[in-house]
Amino acid sequence: MQLFRTIAALRCYLNSRKSATSHLEVGLVPTMGALHAGHLSLIRRARQENTIVVVSIFVNPLQFGPKEDFQDYPRNLEQDRLLCQEAGVDVIFAPSETEMFGKSGVDRPKSEILATKPIHPSSLTQVIPPPAMTSVLCGKSRPGHFQGVATIVTKFLSLVQPTRAYFGQKDAQQVAIIRQLVADFNLPVEIVACPIVREDSGLAMSSRNQYLTAEQKQQASVLYRALQQALQAFKTGDRTAETALATVKAEVARVPAVELEYAELVNPDTLTPLEVVATAGLLAVAARVGSTRLIDNLILRNRRPIVAIDGPAGAGKSTVTRQAAGALGLFYLDTGAMYRALTWLAMKTGTPMSDAPAIAELVNLSYLEYNLDPSSFTIKINGEDVTEAIRSLEVTARVSEIAAQPAVRQFLVLQQQRCGITGGIIAEGRDIGTNVFPDAELKIFLTASVKERSRRRQLELKNTGRADIGLAELERDIALRDEKDSTREVAPLRKAADAVEIQTDGLTIAEVIDRIVGLYEEKIGSRG
Repeated sequence: MQLFRTIAALRCYLNSRKSATSHLEVGLVPTMGALHAGHLSLIRRARQENTIVVVSIFVNPLQFGPKEDFQDYPRNLEQDRLLCQEAGVDVIFAPSETEMFGKSGVDRPKSEILATKPIHPSSLTQVIPPPAMTSVLCGKSRPGHFQGVATIVTKFLSLVQPTRAYFGQKDAQQVAIIRQLVADFNLPVEIVACPIVREDSGLAMSSRNQYLTAEQKQQASVLYRALQQALQAFKTGDRTAETALATVKAEVARVPAVELEYAELVNPDTLTPLEVVATAGLLAVAARVGSTRLIDNLILRNRRPIVAIDGPAGAGKSTVTRQAAGALGLFYLDTGAMYRALTWLAMKTGTPMSDAPAIAELVNLSYLEYNLDPSSFTIKINGEDVTEAIRSLEVTARVSEIAAQPAVRQFLVLQQQRCGITGGIIAEGRDIGTNVFPDAELKIFLTASVKERSRRRQLELKNTGRADIGLAELERDIALRDEKDSTREVAPLRKAADAVEIQTDGLTIAEVIDRIVGLYEEKIGSRG
């Protein structure tokens, strides 16, 4: 692991790594230091998904108000360095304020380079998020805070140019604003929000928890209890903000030492207030315990469950998923049909599969329509029903060419996520549970040994009159495909941390479906 304090060194390192590798996936975890288990969960996720992990440690003066704890904010770079080293971080970028905001140029006097001068926002180019997103929730009591956050995050994204940047869901308003920033500026980075990590009491992990005494921590745990009680009321069918907020306020009021600053229910993406949760609502709270300000939140989802099934090739995912949809009363999201439809369109229009810009243009000017009922599935592209046409041998032979293209992948992930807004679907693939639906209620990793998958494949070939391929050759081919699938640049095969693995060696399709139905009823409840 390397520690850099200058922009020049960071850029030099990243440029050298990128020049040595054709496609380098870089994960950025922006922090203000004082690392805890919540930060480490972000780092672990970044380590799993990227070639290089960069952790920035910078207490950003732009996001602190004049009466806030900038000077007292906990700083312990040596402890942070040790934690990053243990977590497998490649680079810590820990610049000074002058390095981040000072004037550039070789003629800077030494006194200026070494000085730590107050930063005046009026002297800097700043990023101003939409006022509607910064004037609510924490923005009411922290004017200028999110402008400071947006400015520093934009600088880090510009400097590191990561593939993915990781943020904690505890700072839900920050996550929404950064996602809007990335969308508005068309920045080529994926913003990954990771679940809140909590102490045993339920208190959300925060660097500011260091300010609390043991008694205050116990008192502050009422915030999580209040959110959970609101969730239980929501599950009874009352989707109104009135009930959710009243429940939170009543529970927090039972602990006088906790002074509630706000409790609000808003759209998780736009932060606009909600009266009723139609699909999803962010229930957010802020409170003071002594002089320490704490925040917490949870998402209330008004949707049917989503089941995500991932696994290696030849594990029987498509057959199992289609039949499980009928057994569970869910719609079947046939992701393979989506790729086939785009392949069919490229072939119909004569667009060369090797011309990535032309394919990107074609795909992003198209629209897909679906009937996801597993008993009567149909798919249309640009108004034309292609349900049968996409099953042709010609399309089958070429679908892998278009599926390997990042622009196609990005387009279809958004399509798949739109299909899941109201839930009630089951989908299969390589990263449905890790990337497309990371909040799926049930995730399954369906697998089988290479030997078993080879045996099944050989049986399929015999049934189609192709019995000339030996088992050893099939085993080599499947093992090679597993390696390619797990290391591919786009949508690599990974098992989600919270997925249940089903090893299908020796199981019939009916037995596998019974397992899935059992897991569904155990985790979610009744079918249909």
